Parts: sequence; structure tokens; C-alpha cells
Amino acid sequence: MGTVILHSVVSVDGFIADDDGDVGPLHEWYFSGDVPILPGSGADGAADDEPFDHSGSGGGIRVSRASADYLRSTWDSIGAIVMGRNLFDQVNGWEGKPPAGEHVVVVSHRPKPDGWHPEASYHFVDDVTAAIDTARTLAGDGIVAVNAGDVGGQILAAGLVDEVAMDVVPVVFGSGRRFFGGIDGQHLLEDPHVVIQGERVLHLRFRVRR
Repeated sequence: MGTVILHSVVSVDGFIADDDGDVGPLHEWYFSGDVPILPGSGADGAADDEPFDHSGSGGGIRVSRASADYLRSTWDSIGAIVMGRNLFDQVNGWEGKPPAGEHVVVVSHRPKPDGWHPEASYHFVDDVTAAIDTARTLAGDGIVAVNAGDVGGQILAAGLVDEVAMDVVPVVFGSGRRFFGGIDGQHLLEDPHVVIQGERVLHLRFRVRR
């Protein structure tokens, strides 16, 4: 089965959003570069169909060359995404068009909203272990990308995460929503096996020590 990676863009003091869920300047590097990028796109950024604009800028995702090469190789490997219900509600599930992969698993005690994008492969489960099992089945050999936050921290605490990936942005929030949520206890990681410096972002990946 594919690797389970806990991921998010994060401030240098460990926050993925402010107290209200606003990412502020954390995502500015997604649309301030010279290279257009879409999941599954070629060097010119072209894609087969009209994507959901995940940048929120109206101009699509444009990053530096170093970030573009890293993001394309990562996004093209993703088979399924696991997210919490708060994020799903906040972005309305990206209107059924995830930023990468074809499948999304939402950890929630509430079911999918009635009539919400029936064509989209979104699956709602109420347990983090079941969420990873479902995502692994859907992803096959592809990566299972887990959005950081409370649900991501629970999945790490359950011993279900293989790697932690952080896109570190040079900003200090001071307070907000933590990358690892309310996780309790110590969890050791290996030295980073990916270190890529982009523009206004540092891409890091760590394997979880077993």
C-alpha cells in the first residue's frame, strides 16, 4: 500500500491557520511565482479539464521552479486525501475537485450533505483508523495525503502516519490552529530526507521513527 503522509503549509511557530481558520500569508507563495502548476499538468501547466482554483486568487497556482518540480512530483503521486470536517465545511470540499488525487475521505460524525456533488469520490467515516483504511484502499499504490490539524494529529498519534511533510513559510502567527492539533505525547521523526528551498517557502519531509 502507498505511503501515508501528514502534510500542510505551516508557519515557523507551528500553525496552519489563525484562531479563525484564516491562513493569512501562508499560501501567498502558491500564486507569487513564475511557473503555473496544476495536478497532473505538463511543463506549461496545462490540464485536461477545468480545475477548481485552489489558490483563491483567481489566477491559478504559480510558484517558483524549485517548488513546482517538488509539488508536481508529489501531487502526481497522491491517490487519496484525508481531511477533517471543519476543513471540508470551510472550503466546501473544494467543490468536489480535490487539489490532487481522485478520492477524498472526510473524518466526520455527520454524513455527506444531501445532494452534494454526487459525482465526486468523497467518503465520510467517523473514525481515523477507518479513514486511513478506506483511503489506502482507494489510493492503491498512491500516496495517502492527510491534512494536518486535529484529525491529522489523531492519525499520527494512532501510529498510522509514515511521513510528515511541511511547507514552512517565514511568518510567526503567535496563536492559531496547530499543525499537529492537540496531540499529546512525544513522537520522534528521522532527519529530513527532503529539503528544498523555494521562494518564501521551505519544503521538508521527515519519516516517522518506528
